Amino acid sequence: MSAPPSPPPIFLDRDGTIIEEVRYLSSLDMMRLIPGSAAAIHAAKKAGHAVVVISNQSAVARGIISDEFARQSGDHLKRMLTAQGAPIDGYYYCPDHPEGKPPYDKDSAERKPRPGMMLRAARDLGIELNGAYMIGDKLSDTETGAELGVRPILVRTGYGREEESRLGPAFFQRGGAAVDDLAAAVALILSRSQD
Repeated sequence: MSAPPSPPPIFLDRDGTIIEEVRYLSSLDMMRLIPGSAAAIHAAKKAGHAVVVISNQSAVARGIISDEFARQSGDHLKRMLTAQGAPIDGYYYCPDHPEGKPPYDKDSAERKPRPGMMLRAARDLGIELNGAYMIGDKLSDTETGAELGVRPILVRTGYGREEESRLGPAFFQRGGAAVDDLAAAVALILSRSQD
């Protein structure tokens, strides 16, 4: 008898989804977890889902923060989540923006909504993308992985309330949903997996 399939991976945006949106995070002490986000990640992990954070960090290309600080902020988030019993499986960020400063002034295949960070995570972690979820507070999040069969969930934290009115029919045709926060998004995924 073959083993049951692994639950689908869950990809998360960082700013406005896991942590409070502060425009351009430029100091580690500005990083605050949105209430319930660590518990949601813990619940997803307990149910067997791989959880991966993918984040556009155009503040690097814009010269607001260094690439080194972008890496440090990711490490800081991982430590914060691990301390709350919610370790993540991977963390990826894209420092590029086409209107940025060299050497980051490129239209990178890793910049959301392009799926490059997802594809890299799939290779690195050995996870399947078909049926995966992408949770975020912007359309650039929810459109990421559309061509790969990734299902979107928009959270109303961060920029989500403003972005919700811009959701089109394709979002819902892909099994998309809009919910209040990451806790509600994970609860929805867990309820779907029990159907």
